[in-house]
Amino acid sequence: MNERAKITASHLARYAVVYLRQSSAAQVEHNRESTERQYALASKARELGWPAERIVIIDEDLGLSGGGTATRSGFARLTAEVALTRVGLVLGLEVSRLARNNAEWYRLIDLAGLTDTLIGDGDGLYHPAVFNDRLVLGLKGTMSEAELHILRARLKGGIRNKAARGELRRGLPVGFVWGEEDGEVCFHPDKAVRTAIRQVFIHFAETGSARRVWLWFRSEGLKFPLQMHQGGEIRWTEASYTAIHHVLTNPVYAGAYVYGRTRQEIVLDAAGGRKKRVRHLPRAQWQVLIPEHHPGFIDWQTYEANQQRIARNTKPGPHQAGGAVREGGALLQGLARCGYCGRRLHTHYRGRNASPGDHCPGKVLVESRGAYSLNIGGIQIDEAVTRAFIAALEPAGLAATLARRRAAGSRTRSRFEAVAARGRASQLRSTTRRAPLSRCRSRQPAGDARPRTRLGGAPARTRDGQDRAGTPQK
Repeated sequence: MNERAKITASHLARYAVVYLRQSSAAQVEHNRESTERQYALASKARELGWPAERIVIIDEDLGLSGGGTATRSGFARLTAEVALTRVGLVLGLEVSRLARNNAEWYRLIDLAGLTDTLIGDGDGLYHPAVFNDRLVLGLKGTMSEAELHILRARLKGGIRNKAARGELRRGLPVGFVWGEEDGEVCFHPDKAVRTAIRQVFIHFAETGSARRVWLWFRSEGLKFPLQMHQGGEIRWTEASYTAIHHVLTNPVYAGAYVYGRTRQEIVLDAAGGRKKRVRHLPRAQWQVLIPEHHPGFIDWQTYEANQQRIARNTKPGPHQAGGAVREGGALLQGLARCGYCGRRLHTHYRGRNASPGDHCPGKVLVESRGAYSLNIGGIQIDEAVTRAFIAALEPAGLAATLARRRAAGSRTRSRFEAVAARGRASQLRSTTRRAPLSRCRSRQPAGDARPRTRLGGAPARTRDGQDRAGTPQK
């Protein structure tokens, strides 16, 4: 069928809309030939019989994706004009320029079929109210959506394969730069940048709180390095809690290479529009995790311990104790809950002595004004808790005392036994020394009555005072 036979006077009396679109700003900047081809469709509309004053060019969607996630004001304007029967012809370089998702594409086809609007591309003109033309348009829309899926799958497959080897070069956090080798990650050459990052981990090890690290930077008046993009200039700004928390929770600082920590999801907003949402995934669902990939400011074990400390500092779930240790002398701060509504009680201090107290943050109407559902002093409660704590420790203290006494008695007996053993050993040694002399005396001949003399010629004495010769000692 001749294309011009589809064009009627009713079509020529309405506008011919030339719709332009490219998926990204980079394509608009570098692919200038495609942009010029789309603008040239206005001359084709003139060849088909539309005067120049009835040719409208919609180019406000240049740089926006047609996948359905981006809000395209130009396409919304085109759809509204078609629904109001103001358009006789819609021209696009190809079907994929109009839409790359079937929801928007079939909506446009249905409206064009109801309002007798023609749709044209580089292959010809189509009337959506005619079955064969609608079939061709439907196939083109389906193939356009499938083409986007195939191209995206090929691109993501190559990216994942390179990331699995730890060689995919993506943005690094401040403090790191890419080296010359594939996948090589090095420390930033600026010593001041490295020192600032190390101070974060040093003071977190001391305080155990990201907020206290941030307050320390603020109190000391220290600046923190900020890098907007990889390879960009380092800017020194006031330390923010977000920057400190990012350093503590990013596994790259522990020497790990990670990929796929987030996932994009399509959700519907309040108006029913499609919008993207980024969801942070748990570590078990990360696509790539390579520990010890490069030198880090801390090791992997320290990183895991830091994550556990940060998790304990956050607001715990129901029936779970937790939270960072706060200042003040109240014993139950962060632990007590309201028996009326179940909220965690807040601790306050009043008076010159800073007497502790607890109140529930939930308010109820009392005599037409808001009042805390629970507000009590904490001195008597702390005393009762102290007595209960000591009473609970008494059995354990008694058992420890008895065990200590038994251990002390055992050590005393051991000392006594050691002293007794040393005494017996000493007595045995002295007995062993006297034994040879007795044996020598018993072996002396009976007829040998010669006296033994001392040195100097004096005769030896016996026990009764007589010498060996029998002469009494005078």
